[in-house]
Amino acid sequence: MGATAYGYPRQGPDRQLKKAVESYWAGRTSEEALLATAAELRAGNRRELRAAGLAEIPTGDFSLYDHVLDMAWALGAVPERHRAAGLGELDTYFAMARGTAEVAPLEMTKWFDTNYHYLVPELSPDSVFTADSRRQVAELTEARREGATARPVLLGPVSFLLLAKPGPDAPADFEPLTLLDRLLPAYASLLADLRAAGAEWVQLDEPVLVQDQPRAVLSATGRAYRDLCAATDRPKLLVASYFDALGEALPVLAQSPVEGLAMDFTGPAAGNLEALAGIGGLPGRRLVAGVIDGRNIWAADLEKALATLATLLGLAGRLDVAPSCSLLHVPLDAAAERELDPQVQRWLSFARQKTAEVALLARALTEGRDAVAPQLAAARAALASRAGSALTRDTAVRERCAAVGEADTRRPQPYAERAAAQRARLGLPPLPTTTIGSFPQTGELRAARAGLRSGRLTEEAYRERIATEIREVIAFQEKAGLDVLVHGEPERNDMVQFFAERLNGFLATRHGWVQSYGTRYVRPPILAGDVSRPAPMTLDWTGYAQSLTDRPVKGMLTGPVTMLSWSFVRDDQPLAETARQVALALRDEVADLEAAGTSVIQVDEPALRELLPLRQAARAGYLEWATEAFRLATSGVRADTQIHTHMCYAEFGEVLAGIEALDADVISLEAARSRMGIADELAAAGYPREVGPGVYDIHSPRVPTTEEMAELLRHALRAVPAERLWINPDCGLKTRGREEVEAALGNMVAAARLVRESLPLGG
Repeated sequence: MGATAYGYPRQGPDRQLKKAVESYWAGRTSEEALLATAAELRAGNRRELRAAGLAEIPTGDFSLYDHVLDMAWALGAVPERHRAAGLGELDTYFAMARGTAEVAPLEMTKWFDTNYHYLVPELSPDSVFTADSRRQVAELTEARREGATARPVLLGPVSFLLLAKPGPDAPADFEPLTLLDRLLPAYASLLADLRAAGAEWVQLDEPVLVQDQPRAVLSATGRAYRDLCAATDRPKLLVASYFDALGEALPVLAQSPVEGLAMDFTGPAAGNLEALAGIGGLPGRRLVAGVIDGRNIWAADLEKALATLATLLGLAGRLDVAPSCSLLHVPLDAAAERELDPQVQRWLSFARQKTAEVALLARALTEGRDAVAPQLAAARAALASRAGSALTRDTAVRERCAAVGEADTRRPQPYAERAAAQRARLGLPPLPTTTIGSFPQTGELRAARAGLRSGRLTEEAYRERIATEIREVIAFQEKAGLDVLVHGEPERNDMVQFFAERLNGFLATRHGWVQSYGTRYVRPPILAGDVSRPAPMTLDWTGYAQSLTDRPVKGMLTGPVTMLSWSFVRDDQPLAETARQVALALRDEVADLEAAGTSVIQVDEPALRELLPLRQAARAGYLEWATEAFRLATSGVRADTQIHTHMCYAEFGEVLAGIEALDADVISLEAARSRMGIADELAAAGYPREVGPGVYDIHSPRVPTTEEMAELLRHALRAVPAERLWINPDCGLKTRGREEVEAALGNMVAAARLVRESLPLGG
């Protein structure tokens, strides 16, 4: 019995990877220097994992941008437009991720129900796969040279195909899974190369198997692993799953010839324990038991984990202890959060602490509980401290939640009546233009916030800097011809953290960075206790922006589901109860904005799809409380106050009913990379309200032309009538440069005017 892990945070203690990659993009760092930094970070991760007591460490989990993109590259699944760009290997790789001025990137979407984003491989019936094992072999060799026992990690073939999408030239009915037989030889080649390089085990991640899959997928899974295991020049195979229970895929994998399974036994995946016992376990084979939650930051209940492990001991030939998934999803080190109350710090477990918990559990199994008795006692004390803390309970909040009734979650007027009142009040043209909320966060703005925190900048000087930025943003939008303006959010560090810092019940970290995509890192707040709003949060700057213009300025808030999804949430009460608390706090803010004269209020819910349970049986219950929380936050307004919401970078087809249940007047969604796919889906579902499908992909540095955006608008108009269509970018603009934003928005407004001219009179 030993300790292991699926993966580890990539960024380094000071986000060195982000800085090195962005420096390379800017031309300040050479390719050699970037790769040297990456090698140093990998070596540091290996040292940490070995020092923590892990007997076997992962390799190949490190990435310069995204591990799914890495797998596409290793399989030769590079779109022709990127091959033809004439770039070097590294720049071609980054072009697939970000695009260039001439070439569009791959689509990006959420990694299951997490806030991590992956690049979606593009495949077609003509796709040819060629194995490139250089990176995987090199990283395995690095580890072996240091004397480490290492296990390469690859995305499995079934998950790779099911996470891919048809390329732009593929037939509409093309299914990537039909390429399985063509793909397996490339995987066999990768495995053979890794075996030749010294790998005893290779981990193949198959997270798609924790979702409801049809019989055809399960049959293909069984066939894939029979074929891969038939080779003689291969390592032992460990098939890994996480985020939920394997369900009907478990017997398929158990009956396959693979030598081991890695399974999640936390949260919704706890059912794996009973299911594994129900099939008689894995006699003679390896089981890696994910008993430490790899996605949340609370110190583990080690006694409970030991009880699970004790049950599993008799169900496998070899039992190893691990986190439930890659530790990519949590920050690096809770010990770095020295500004938190020491009592609160005891409740937390980030990546370094989780590896220590895993090693401690393995030691308890091999040496006995007495060998770790002091650590077990400390863990019990931390759990008791949290359960009894005054931070976690507020009687007034709980009484207010209990008093919520049906009328509080419904707008009294039907949509048609509201739409007429809003059009009369706002007086907007057909195809009104707007942005999602944020404008570029310049180095000067970040420096101003840092100066305020350190005391180098006075509050008065800071506020003047913010006011100057808002004046410039409003002036630009007026000059560009946008119809509904935003204040640009220069005072906000992050759309969740900003509000978390102003709500009771949340805690903020200083160093708790987690990768969202590429070089985009966020610091999720910690939702530790009952939530309330002690004072207004957005009135001052929204009101100031509105005073500068006669055009409507949107009030900008983050919705309750997204506040939960993009925070590390308390695990001691149902999510629905926590969402209701956040919704009531936001309801107070909405009421204050409306009372101050704000006519358009946007409550963003980009995470509605993200939190959707992976199993169909749990989805209706989730959507019921999630959409109710949104309506609770927004339903107290007058008919002529327009409620917007925004969603981005997820597959929304599965939550169309939930989108309608939000009862928002206007919804804006990512659509540029998917070529207006969501507009078609909404039309097919009969969505009755106003829609703003994005025409500008803000995650690429490329500035789309007026005609490109006009063509997307024409496509959208075939799905959504002009009186219900808005024009906007895919998402907020904070990560883009000012010059490219101004050029892109100028083209967007020009595209809207061009298409308006083609509308019938009165349209």
